[in-house]
Amino acid sequence: MGMKVNSFSDLNFGSTGARSAFQWGGTIFALFLLLMNRIGQRSHMLTNLLVLFLLASFPTVLFKIVRGQFGCWVAFLAVALHLFFPDTFPVSRFILFVITPDWLADRFRDDIVPGILCLVITILVTLLEIRGVGGLENCECSCYCFSYWFGIACLVCITISYLAT
Repeated sequence: MGMKVNSFSDLNFGSTGARSAFQWGGTIFALFLLLMNRIGQRSHMLTNLLVLFLLASFPTVLFKIVRGQFGCWVAFLAVALHLFFPDTFPVSRFILFVITPDWLADRFRDDIVPGILCLVITILVTLLEIRGVGGLENCECSCYCFSYWFGIACLVCITISYLAT
């Protein structure tokens, strides 16, 4: 007869290959953009958005390691370092990975929700970058600018290809 679906989360969104490409590719390019943000304009809003992108797209294997005992020790050391170097070592962004409740983290990462959230985040990152360079009229072409836009384009392409499958 027909396939019975008990809930929205029972639907299989994307193949495992598409999900794996989304998780690994999204993580690599989000980390690249975090590095570029740290080198360039140091926007806190952009950093927060990219950390949310990482929370939604972090590879499952690494996510389980970060949420385990290893992640607890890293979070402890991060808080200790933050006590001595508060301006150079922001802690709250990493702790988000460790303290998110299991039911929320699992539900948040196994649905279509991370793909939609990541698409919204890439749109916001694009708008923030356009505003940061002073609009499209004042955009200077440099190696930094090209690298940044390349990273954003890759994030958009990876997210759309994940949602399309």
